Amino acid sequence: MTALTNHSPVRATTAARGASGERRGYQLKAAMTFPTDEHRGDLDLADRHALRRVAGLSTELQDVTEVEYRALRLERVVLIGVWTEGTLANAENSLRELSRLAETAGSVVLDGMVQRRGQPDPATYIGAGKAAELAALVAATGADTVICDGELTPSQLRRLEGVVKVKVIDRTALILDIFAQHARSKEGKAQVELAQLQYMLPRLRGWGESMSRQAGGRVAGGGGIGTRGPGETKIETDRRRIRTRTAKLRRQIAEMSVGREVQRGQRRRREIPSVAIAGYTNAGKSSLLNRLTGAGVLVDDSLFATLDPAVRRARTPSGRWFTLTDTVGFVRHLPHQLVEAFRSTLEEVAEADLILHVVDGSDADPLAQMAAVREVLAEIGAAHVPEIVVVNKADAADPLELKGLCLREKDCAVVSALAGTGIDGLLAAVDDRLPRRDLAVSVLLPYDRGDLVARAHEEGEVLTQQHAAEGTELTARVPPGLAAELTGAAITPVAAGRNAID
Repeated sequence: MTALTNHSPVRATTAARGASGERRGYQLKAAMTFPTDEHRGDLDLADRHALRRVAGLSTELQDVTEVEYRALRLERVVLIGVWTEGTLANAENSLRELSRLAETAGSVVLDGMVQRRGQPDPATYIGAGKAAELAALVAATGADTVICDGELTPSQLRRLEGVVKVKVIDRTALILDIFAQHARSKEGKAQVELAQLQYMLPRLRGWGESMSRQAGGRVAGGGGIGTRGPGETKIETDRRRIRTRTAKLRRQIAEMSVGREVQRGQRRRREIPSVAIAGYTNAGKSSLLNRLTGAGVLVDDSLFATLDPAVRRARTPSGRWFTLTDTVGFVRHLPHQLVEAFRSTLEEVAEADLILHVVDGSDADPLAQMAAVREVLAEIGAAHVPEIVVVNKADAADPLELKGLCLREKDCAVVSALAGTGIDGLLAAVDDRLPRRDLAVSVLLPYDRGDLVARAHEEGEVLTQQHAAEGTELTARVPPGLAAELTGAAITPVAAGRNAID
């Protein structure tokens, strides 16, 4: 792709057209062959890579009809952070993470600065002197965007832009942009739009007539007597439209969450335990889901690759079925707008029986990742759910760091979802921690009730099975509903209860 930078815009556009044409053909072929779950993640990844921007490629087109095939130029950004607490290493890790976020959003990072302050400057976030230094750096590097490692107030954003003379965005706006790019489902898109509107509402601004333009009297359509007056300013109209759209999105998200609640109710009635996979973004949650269930969901080495939850079924070594839910990843200083908008999706974590807290063992500061995840879990009401800390990417981590994490955490499992090591031990730990809702039964079933024997194998855990002259002797742990059916159909129920076998 970098070879395109040496060609003219027309030839680059032709190459982009060819790539786009191949992508559309690939999509058409995939649609005709109805891809399964194991290939759907590859299709999503191909689509995402096909839309990535190209460094140095101009977006100025000679022919407007070629707009469908153009490739967008990477934004050139400069990072700025304020170090108010902790160590310098923590501040540098935060800025390094901001750099990865910026690259995921589609930009190239030119430079970065960290300032030591007791608290951010209320006027320009970094102070007048540092703002002038930042403006000089922007001019020297030719950057067109400044990204701040924090959330800026509307006044800070406006004043800092006035100094550096380029676009300024904060960490919250950057994360919202990444979510907007990666949202695939209808519910995910609605949740992201709701979060963006909530963020945008207090930051509306205008210049000149756009601030005071009114729509009263003749301007409003010449309604005559009773309709003339000051009307609304342009910014008031925008705010009203945002509030109206926000209310509509909330209703739509509430309606969409009904289907998920119905599915959860069905799983509860069938007494199937639920396990939620939560953790920091890019910690390997989707890879772990694929390794445990063969789901084939999208796996990409980028931040926030997963936004839509995926629920799959898995089985423990003892034969117990449970559901695994892959959720959106968390990050330091996750915007409150996102937590609020994705609350209906995050309910999967709050209502789970067990949380697999996935941690990137190869990260420079895994403890900070764990603290950020637990902060969000507490915010959504999931702090009471039992958890197993799953230290992933063990093949790329320092053994001393892994040992320290395991000593620190009571329930810890070290795995490598990519290589498959440690998965058996993780499943055994899940089997031990899952709640026992099933009942122990020991019955003698007639041979014409083989359907109940099959259901016992499918829905429960068969401990012993023998064939006698009268029928099948069965000892198993099954859900309460099935236990009642087995006991009612048995020739001679030997025992039934939670401790009947123990």
